[in-house]
Amino acid sequence: MTEIYLVLEGEGYLELDGIKVPVKPFTAAFIHPGCRHRADGKMRIVNIPIPAFNPADEWFD
Repeated sequence: MTEIYLVLEGEGYLELDGIKVPVKPFTAAFIHPGCRHRADGKMRIVNIPIPAFNPADEWFD
């Protein structure tokens, strides 16, 4: 699925396919399907999944 992350509060990094990107309030990230990603830091976000979130789409190493 495609995801859009919008940071509302806090700071940290999004790691996108191994690349750390600094984020702060009002940073938005467009995450393509298949992109390995994780958030690192203390932040509040809005996550917009397209299509709607399906737990079967999640996988962890």
